[in-house]
Amino acid sequence: MVTRREFIASASAAIGGLATLTSCASETIADSYENAVRRTWHHSEGRSGDKPALLRELVRYATLAPSSHNTQCWKFHLEDGSISILPDLSRRCPAVDPDDHHLFVSIGCAAENLVQAALANGLKANVAYDDSARRTLRLLLEPTKAVATSLFNAIPERQSTRGEYDGEPISTGELALLEKAGQGGGVRILLLTERAAMEEVLEYVVQGNAAQMNDPAFVEELKAWIRFSAGDAVRTADGLYAASSGNPSVPAWLGSLLFGWFFTPKSENDKYARHVRSSAGVAIFVSEAENPAQWIEVGRCYERFALQSAALGIRNAMLNQPVEVSALRPQFAAFLGVGGRRPDLVVRFGRGPTLPPSLRRPVEAVLT
Repeated sequence: MVTRREFIASASAAIGGLATLTSCASETIADSYENAVRRTWHHSEGRSGDKPALLRELVRYATLAPSSHNTQCWKFHLEDGSISILPDLSRRCPAVDPDDHHLFVSIGCAAENLVQAALANGLKANVAYDDSARRTLRLLLEPTKAVATSLFNAIPERQSTRGEYDGEPISTGELALLEKAGQGGGVRILLLTERAAMEEVLEYVVQGNAAQMNDPAFVEELKAWIRFSAGDAVRTADGLYAASSGNPSVPAWLGSLLFGWFFTPKSENDKYARHVRSSAGVAIFVSEAENPAQWIEVGRCYERFALQSAALGIRNAMLNQPVEVSALRPQFAAFLGVGGRRPDLVVRFGRGPTLPPSLRRPVEAVLT
């Protein structure tokens, strides 16, 4: 029986034999990825006096928001005095997100980025949701005094950091800022920093992870959104780049093999245990209602939390298994003591390393 160590050794030897043939190509791909990162994660050089150009720049800021599996499940429509955000249903994840909860949370994240960027450019964005068949979120823009908030300044620094943190506590003052940023509009945030409570959350994460990993549809959907190499990440400009999760960047054929070999309930549960135990705390976002308008508010609250975290040099990442597995969610809600309210997101936070950032599609690809 081949052990994992022997498998890695064999795979490494195979790659080594190809190294002399592919070194130049690898360097080119790395350069391409770094160039794509520089094109993506930056602030504008200055305020634009050209209104169409400004609206497109606001959309670029919106696309820097997080989304489930980095699907970037949104479309934008520009008008003279407004920007509308529509769900891109072609980028749904029905296995992990059958009711489109994460899709609308993602739209809320994009909306909050747009609100912050508009204010920095002298525009107030008034947000209105149209619960028609198109389920459009419209942001009406009106002139106001330009204010570049700390949240706006943090947009290019925000990252969903799926690595281990340093385990150090966050100060009371910083926790207060995170709590303030992460609630409003019918959404409350619970901050758990006691180790016993975090261990209980971990138990729910492990239960949810086991359920998901025993679902072939979930596994295949996740694998379809993983970009194993820098070349794949640049080519698609979406999905979960392996290096962004602390994994090696490898050719797609090897990544697919390694995925099947190493992606096991035990390995994932061990990883989540390290992640939770190295975190300073866990934040749980809870809603008053279950509908797309409310889920958008959850996304806005989470994005403010994430931007405030980035402004403080704090990392965060999702641990959503307890809320994604529908059979587990009521038990998790009972543990939290939130009554009939829905726990929407589970997020760990703490200080940790910067990992290679994920990429985004160009503005032209998301305009309609």
